[in-house]
Formats: sequence, C-alpha cells, structure tokens
Amino acid sequence: MGSNFASGKFAIAPCDVCGFRYKLKQLKALVVKTKNTNILACPSCWVPDQPQLQLGMYVIVDPQAIRNPRPDAPDTAIQWGWDPVGYTDPLGQIQSTLEAVASLGTVTVTTL
Repeated sequence: MGSNFASGKFAIAPCDVCGFRYKLKQLKALVVKTKNTNILACPSCWVPDQPQLQLGMYVIVDPQAIRNPRPDAPDTAIQWGWDPVGYTDPLGQIQSTLEAVASLGTVTVTTL
C-alpha cells in the first residue's frame, strides 16, 4: 500500500530561523521543553532541547526528614572535659578517664 505523500527527496525548503534554502530532508525540527514547535532549522541553526528548561516537569521526591525518629542509645563512654580536665560527677558515679597531654617546642632565634 502506498503513501499519500511524495518522497520529497528533491524538495527544497527555507530554514525557518535563518531563511537560507536547504534540502527538506536536511532540516530538523526544533524542540523546546519536549514540545515540537513546528519550526524547521538547518544544521547550523538547530540546537538540541535544553535539559535545564525541563526543571519542574518531572516530580522528584527526595524526603529529608524521618517519620517518628528516635535518638541514639545513650553512650556512657562519652566524657566531657568541663572541669579543667575530665568530668567531675557530683554523685561520684562516673570515673574520669580523660588525661591532659601537652608538649612544648623549642624557640630558636636567628639574628641578621
């Protein structure tokens, strides 16, 4: 069964952007935001569809919060150093294992 249209292999058409004449088969359709604009452009005027223009077209679900969060189990091995070094428990139940470590370097003076 034949087609209702001619093959158009020798057809010439103007570029809708610059106006120069090209073979109809060389012209490409311009697409903006995945929509065909019915504009035919030559190879030098044709630009591909920009993915940045498609922002918001597709639903992206990226949840940040957790429903019913629970805190971590308390870790008794953590000691905070508030009383110059180590932790002083007012009830005397927790022993402090923190130690202060310090070192001094040497200073050398050079004269000109």
